[in-house]
Amino acid sequence: MFYSTDSNRHGLAHDPFKAIVTPRPIGWIGSKGRDGSLNLSPYSFFNAVCDTPKIIMFSSQGRKDSARNAEETGAFTANFVSRNLVDKMNASSAAVPYGVDEFALAGLTARMGTLIDAPYVAEAFAVLECRVTEIRNPMTLAGVPAGNVMVFGEVVGIHIDEAIIRDGRLDMELARPMGRMGYMDYSEASSVFELLRPAS
Repeated sequence: MFYSTDSNRHGLAHDPFKAIVTPRPIGWIGSKGRDGSLNLSPYSFFNAVCDTPKIIMFSSQGRKDSARNAEETGAFTANFVSRNLVDKMNASSAAVPYGVDEFALAGLTARMGTLIDAPYVAEAFAVLECRVTEIRNPMTLAGVPAGNVMVFGEVVGIHIDEAIIRDGRLDMELARPMGRMGYMDYSEASSVFELLRPAS
């Protein structure tokens, strides 16, 4: 099978693009509005960008509440989504009006960051506190905005629950991170193996 994306004539019941780019880590983004309201939303277009300095990004279709809050306040958190929190993560994805507290909606504890004025999930195994470095609107080949908002943030603080540390490392078999697959599918990284790079 081959198809060009300008026509998107793949003949399948659902667009396969997101099923190909998998598993995608889930950016569970905590933010605070200028009005003081708290927001928590999951984003499957999320990842680390670089390690030195530590920069991550999340992207949303349109200027959703997380992007709005990050732009207005200059800060956000990224909360680790583990298997034990997946139902609460899903509950926080409900489409609710601006100002509704998804922490409360999902039955989670909101704590304010140590270095930033943004909330994080107290129950999460790990949290990244971030300050916004830039916000971009990706362009298409035609030179017009794609309609997405990309928020980049430098990690200024990291919280880790020592329950997932074993032998001096974060143990993914203990943490059981969740990934977003295509369609409505998710995956759990509970089967972990080590693969060393070949010697040069």
